Amino acid sequence: MNTAATAALHGERIRVRGTVQGVGFRPTVWRIANDLGLRGTVANDADGVLIEAWGEAELLQEFVERLQSEAPPLARIAQIERSIYPSRAMPAGFRIMASSGQRTMHTQVPADAATCPACLAEIFDPFSRRYRYPFTNCTHCGPRLTIIGQMPYDRASTTMAAFPLCAACEAEYLNPADRRFHAQPIACHACGPKLTLERADGRAIAMDTLSILDAADAACTLLQRGQVIAIQGLGGYQLACDATQAQAVATLRTGKRRERKPFALMARDLEVIRRYCTVSAAEEALLRSPAAPIVLLDRLADSGSLVEGSKGGPRITQSDHGGGKPPPIRASNQDSPAVAEAVAPGMGTLGFMLPSTPLHHLLLKRMQRPIVLTSGNLSDEPQAIVREDARTRLSGMAEYFLEHNRPIARRVDDSVARVVAGSERVMRRARGLAPAPIALPPGFERAPRVLAFGAELKNTFCLLRGGEAILSAHIGDLQDALTRADYRRAQKDFRHFYDFEPEALASDLHPDYSSTQLARAESEASGLPLLASQHHHAHIAACMAENGVALSAPPILGVALDGMGYGEDGSLWGGEFLLADYRGYQRLGTFKPVALIGGEAAIKEPWRNTYAHITAQMGWSNFAMNYSELELYEFLAAKPRELLDGMVKRSVNAPLASSCGRLFDAVAAAVGLAREHAAYEGQGGVELEAAIDLDCFENEDDQLSYPLNIPRLAGMPYVEPLAMWSALLGDLILKTPVGIISARFHRGLAKVIVRMVEKLCHQASTEEAPVTTVALSGGVFQNRILFERVSSKLTEMGYTVLSHRRLPCNDGGLSLGQATIAAARMLQDKQQNFASGDLPCA
Repeated sequence: MNTAATAALHGERIRVRGTVQGVGFRPTVWRIANDLGLRGTVANDADGVLIEAWGEAELLQEFVERLQSEAPPLARIAQIERSIYPSRAMPAGFRIMASSGQRTMHTQVPADAATCPACLAEIFDPFSRRYRYPFTNCTHCGPRLTIIGQMPYDRASTTMAAFPLCAACEAEYLNPADRRFHAQPIACHACGPKLTLERADGRAIAMDTLSILDAADAACTLLQRGQVIAIQGLGGYQLACDATQAQAVATLRTGKRRERKPFALMARDLEVIRRYCTVSAAEEALLRSPAAPIVLLDRLADSGSLVEGSKGGPRITQSDHGGGKPPPIRASNQDSPAVAEAVAPGMGTLGFMLPSTPLHHLLLKRMQRPIVLTSGNLSDEPQAIVREDARTRLSGMAEYFLEHNRPIARRVDDSVARVVAGSERVMRRARGLAPAPIALPPGFERAPRVLAFGAELKNTFCLLRGGEAILSAHIGDLQDALTRADYRRAQKDFRHFYDFEPEALASDLHPDYSSTQLARAESEASGLPLLASQHHHAHIAACMAENGVALSAPPILGVALDGMGYGEDGSLWGGEFLLADYRGYQRLGTFKPVALIGGEAAIKEPWRNTYAHITAQMGWSNFAMNYSELELYEFLAAKPRELLDGMVKRSVNAPLASSCGRLFDAVAAAVGLAREHAAYEGQGGVELEAAIDLDCFENEDDQLSYPLNIPRLAGMPYVEPLAMWSALLGDLILKTPVGIISARFHRGLAKVIVRMVEKLCHQASTEEAPVTTVALSGGVFQNRILFERVSSKLTEMGYTVLSHRRLPCNDGGLSLGQATIAAARMLQDKQQNFASGDLPCA
């Protein structure tokens, strides 16, 4: 190029922020730049990707446009900033530079991604050098978060550092035109991690009697023979067995001490899944997505069959089988055995996922049936990630261990999702989804750095910084000591990744939550301010933030329905209607408070809620006089009623709770679902939804919906279920099927929620500021039937309905609400201080 032509070139510095490291972004930049004949460099640094480019102005514009349209599959561009770059000695062409030194991190940590089609083809191609290699990956797929030690994301900073590249892999790694250019986990048979299969008792395995291929194939044979196997997966150990062999499933349940909570399933491909469940186009896309989550699918009815290649089938309803207990899960293909009943007892859905790693693909290649694939732990504990710990904790459950020698940097559970109201909705945000950031709404650009500690159950924590919120993967229930230790490790890791030093801490208002106590301890040790937020306000704030509601937006009506949260009046809330913005809220309505007899015992023994509701609504004498012929009456009469009544009368371990979740428990227990003992939190509500007769729900005369009224208590409207109980108990006398009772309850509850919203929006509206936006949050809205009915009715009435999609509506999204509330209040205080002259203008 001559001097005159060189002088005509424009120079730009282009900053790209977002998930742009470890996803093949630099080779994409290199390819596009060379296509356009640009000169310059591209490099990773602490802020993302930095490009210095020279070329004609039109070509530079095309270059930036193509960066966005041709970004790699796993890249997420948050922002592109362009500035004029002064002329200087330019490179002869376009080069990829090494990462610059680490400083404060403003880029994003990439999530793990399921095996891409190109890598999948390689592992099953006998002529590929990665044929049947269980750790095959490229820049479009493979481990990320689970192997990272620090950022920037380079091989030396991952658990792959101990595996030097062979010459062939190094050539791919250094070639910008190769899809494995700077793929940090790159490996092959010659230089990468190795897979082994061992017995738990250390005895030798006669491999030739199991397989002629390798350890993964041998493990498949063991699964087919009914064995339980521990597998070292991507983010922790997993336990697997053939889902169609009842004895294997029973052995796994006993070993895990997981009494009834449904198991997740993995199948080789969609063909296998469709033998057991209906799969819509949206559900197929979710199953095949790079996150590869567990997807809740409607299972096929016992009599259902599928035409080859079809994507649908009948959903089980109560009227299909005439009782509260779903039938065995039959496959549509007669050659496919039924999934064992103990896989998902009492459920009308199955949680299926497709293989997410080459190891899982190899394991299931010959498997014509689904397998149970669950976390390698005892129930409610964190899954094992270290070999020694796994052998100690899992040897009593698994007879064989399929392991490798690539360390797992941190535990990451599988994500769970469901298609509801036509949209994909996350129920547990973990592998493949976390820690992708949530962009904060307008007004939070200058928010202080906040560390939010999350809730007690389904915990996540949140780092709020620079206009975005970064939520951890699902941590779990902090009541368990091992989970609390895992929580501390994960928080330390995230703060290290992002070089994050908070300016403030945020927590729940409940003083006894472990997360609150951890936040208080850090506040006392560091001197940082701690801002506590009311549980249900945080639910609504999280929903607002996820939906981009601006900081300056007027208050909306939030409906937060869950188990329980600590109220500002010291009582327990759980069915709340709040007029809220980020800074504060006003409680406009609630559910009727009913005694929680025995405190937490009422969560574990749902009949206590039934007794409390019946005695609170109509009194025992009226119940006995009118319903003594019921089996429910005999059951409750045999309980220590004098003791229970005394607890309520004296308010001894019987706090009042306005909980919608406990109302579900009470109704479920009344009809015989999870009555005596709840094997997991919310079991009654889950099984009540599963039992619903959909034909009745959709087509029965609406006058038969159970009535719930809205009287006032101390000036506040509340949902009164007295009439509902009278109707429900009357149906029990008539021996009405459980599915019809469930349908009438769901329809009546949805109606009263919509009526309450309409009443309160009218009450809160002014001519200048009408309240027309409603946010639905809280774990009760994981109930698809209830959510879809409430959401659709409100939309029909002209309301704008906000709900969760990227975050769970349960406590898994609560930390985002805590962080935004704390940031909004601090921004408000700062603004007021500036206005009063207490702070210098700077």
